[in-house]
Amino acid sequence: MKNITAIIITILCGSAFGWTLIESQAISWYRIREMFLFQSFHMYGLLGSAVLTGIISVQVIRRFRVKSIQGNPVVLKPKPLTWKANVLGGLLFGFGWGLTGACSAPLYVFLGFRWEIGLILFIGALAGTFLYGALKSKIPH
Repeated sequence: MKNITAIIITILCGSAFGWTLIESQAISWYRIREMFLFQSFHMYGLLGSAVLTGIISVQVIRRFRVKSIQGNPVVLKPKPLTWKANVLGGLLFGFGWGLTGACSAPLYVFLGFRWEIGLILFIGALAGTFLYGALKSKIPH
C-alpha cells in the first residue's frame, strides 16, 4: 500500500511542478533568452525563489528530522566543492540550456505536450547522460 501511496504522491507532485513550470513561463524559450541577454528579471526571480525554497526545505528537514515515506531518516550529505568540476559542469549546462532553451525539468513538460522538440531534447539529454557515464573517470569531480 505504501508503494501505491508513493506513486500517487509522486504523480501529484510532478503534475503540480509541471503546471508551475508552465504557468511561470519557465518553459518559454523567449523568457530564457531574455535571461541570458540580461533583458528581464523574470527568470532570475524564478530561480531565486527556487533557491530560497530549497534553503527552507533543507532547514525543515534538518530541524524536524524528517523521515522518508519508508520511515528512514533523510540524511543530507555535504558535497565537496571542486572548482574545476563546478565551472566545467556549469558551463556545459548553461551552454546546453542557452542553445536549446530547456533545462532538465521542462523536458518532461515538453514531452507531455507532445512537442517534437521535447523528444529531440530528451534524446539529447539521454545521450549526454550516457556520454558522462562513459567519460566519468576522465573528467574532474
